Amino acid sequence: MLLGLSLLYVGAVLSLNGLWLLGRIGDKEIWVINVFSGGITLLISLQLAFGANADAASIKGAALTLLFSFTYLWVAFNRFNGADGRGLGWFSLFVAITAIPVAIETLQAATTTWGFWFGLSWAAWAVLWFMFFLLLSMQKQIGQLTGVVALLCGVFTGWLPGFLLLNGVLQ
Repeated sequence: MLLGLSLLYVGAVLSLNGLWLLGRIGDKEIWVINVFSGGITLLISLQLAFGANADAASIKGAALTLLFSFTYLWVAFNRFNGADGRGLGWFSLFVAITAIPVAIETLQAATTTWGFWFGLSWAAWAVLWFMFFLLLSMQKQIGQLTGVVALLCGVFTGWLPGFLLLNGVLQ
């Protein structure tokens, strides 16, 4: 159930960050969903890592979820301090490189539609984080494309699977 909760807000923040990159949401407003989603995923990570049932799998889940938390909180922080985002871009490269073996491992272990969907989601997130690296650190003019990819990732890797998990449609 925690995965569904987490993915629902990953979907919200990615979709809204995509709209922000497309110029549909202002800089002074986008921080709200980033702080909220970063906070939710942070709390979920803490529960996974330090809860009564914490084991190796839940700690790994916490570590990977914190990649999302830290990204969203950094986006929010940059909206407050006016930073150019280059540091976040380099962190995004670190996350993209980390997400590639997670995608491969998840796909190799997949035996259900959900397993394959989740593995492909990790691959999509790796691409998106790499696009943020190119946009922020390498100063490539791909803001519109990154916005579209973020919006699509938000819907198909976050919001939709999160909603389906919370409603018991996916197991």
